[in-house]
Amino acid sequence: MNAIVATVIFGLLLLALMLASLRLVIGPRAADRVVALEVIASIMIGMLATYAVFYRVPQALDVAMVLALTGFLAAIGVSRYLVQRVVQDEREAADKEKK
Repeated sequence: MNAIVATVIFGLLLLALMLASLRLVIGPRAADRVVALEVIASIMIGMLATYAVFYRVPQALDVAMVLALTGFLAAIGVSRYLVQRVVQDEREAADKEKK
């Protein structure tokens, strides 16, 4: 029974991973790609947690925690970059209008 449940969970997470990867490739804006990367990181955390529970490997939870922290920090960094880029573009547009 546990093997069937684990297989179903891994299958659904794999499907979600493929859809998020598609969004990463197709995503028309950088913000879409950042969200897709965050979703992919979350799915990988879910896979690691599922693996840790069903196969009794508690070390995988440590890896999942590090992945969660790394993904969070990366999302913050990229978000700050995107916001600064938008602000800079707005300032350049305002400067062109003044001239």
